[in-house]
Amino acid sequence: MASTATCTVTCSDSEPAQFIIPDFVSGCRYPMRLNPHCDSVSRATEQWLCSEAHLVEPESTKYTSLRPGYFASSCYPDADAFHLKVCADFLGWSFKLDDWLEIDRFDVNDAWEVRDCCMSAFRDPVNFQTERYSGKMSKSFFGRFRETGGPGCTERFIHAMDLWFISAAKEVDNRAKGHVNDVESYIELRRDLSGCKSCFALIEFVGRIDLPDEVVSHPVIMALEEATNDFVSWSNDIFSYNMEQSHNSTHNLVAVLMLDQGLDLQSAVDYCGRLCNISLQRFEENRAILPSWGEEVDKEVAIYVEGLQNWITGPLQWTFETTRYFGKDAHIVKRDRTVKLLPKRPL
Repeated sequence: MASTATCTVTCSDSEPAQFIIPDFVSGCRYPMRLNPHCDSVSRATEQWLCSEAHLVEPESTKYTSLRPGYFASSCYPDADAFHLKVCADFLGWSFKLDDWLEIDRFDVNDAWEVRDCCMSAFRDPVNFQTERYSGKMSKSFFGRFRETGGPGCTERFIHAMDLWFISAAKEVDNRAKGHVNDVESYIELRRDLSGCKSCFALIEFVGRIDLPDEVVSHPVIMALEEATNDFVSWSNDIFSYNMEQSHNSTHNLVAVLMLDQGLDLQSAVDYCGRLCNISLQRFEENRAILPSWGEEVDKEVAIYVEGLQNWITGPLQWTFETTRYFGKDAHIVKRDRTVKLLPKRPL
């Protein structure tokens, strides 16, 4: 999940016309996999999204071309069809909610109202009633989540979503005030706003596991999660920079580095790429020192850590199969790694 803030800084005439993205794909040491239920679940999720969100053209094509079913299939390659569909529906809902908060709403009170509605749906998807599409969709996918999700996994998902809504409201407020974060505060906010924490709870959901508290709270597990979150967030900031700069957005690590540290665009992209590679090193270093909690728990931990690894490769694979960041040129950008800057929209 991405978010944006209004930039009050105008760019100079010397701004470059393009930039080169890092070669994360060739350098990835992990296998890129796809769930065998991808096609059938993708069709079902597209129908669900258009129906539940009441999408009409051109919005229906816009959101189905984001391929939430493919995204879920890349990140949860071993899920059965039922669990994959819940994940795909959640991701489709999150795309729509992102845009709703970023583009359609500029009042922080609106953001808090959406949060209250959706959190109520998560807390009680059966009895909570609402006319908001966002809340109805939450009831739909999370009611199915609760059918098999363990108590710890369920609470972790709800807590992660609350963190996301709180950070999203902060970002809506930042945008309204024209506030730009420094690097440190941006990274802290981004870890909640990325949406990764709720997606990590879905690893437990699809794996039919419920990790004990002593595992979830262990520093090594937390470090693995943070490293994965950082790679997903920061690589996404590189991929989404062009789209966001065209909307005069500064909620992006590349933009923050340029403003906070005085870097030019390519230097900021390269710096961000190095941070991504360091996060992968952190992932491997912590995986190498995983402790043991006993044979049965260790099996669940292995499933979870492999799920985190899938979340390193999954978004990377999906990025070049969707129109979200590079439009119809995604395969060309993947091959050539050159991104031509879009013109900025009027403020």
